[in-house]
Amino acid sequence: MSAKRVLIVEDEVLLAMDLECMLTDIGHEVVGQATRIDKAIKLAQETDLDFAVLDINVAGTKSFPVADILRERGIPFTFATGYGVDGLEDGYRDLPVLQKPYAQSDLKRTILEVCRG
Repeated sequence: MSAKRVLIVEDEVLLAMDLECMLTDIGHEVVGQATRIDKAIKLAQETDLDFAVLDINVAGTKSFPVADILRERGIPFTFATGYGVDGLEDGYRDLPVLQKPYAQSDLKRTILEVCRG
């Protein structure tokens, strides 16, 4: 798999740091991080990226508007959540989900799956 430029949307700073380490360990580059939806929307609109990992609940706000932007731009993404598929809205239930807590192997497998399909 070629290196991806990745956006992380996660309000838990330690989780975001851990995710960044996992991504860089498997050869990807984190090109943006957001702990709030307004910043995530701006990054999703303006950043040159290949993939995104979105927490569903970001500081009490759902990340589906960010997912909508990414979808419009044709940028693959996955949701990372403790809610599982039950936390997804209609229109997103068919996407692979990273179930928190996840391991680096789960992350790698999900990126491969999402970017292939």
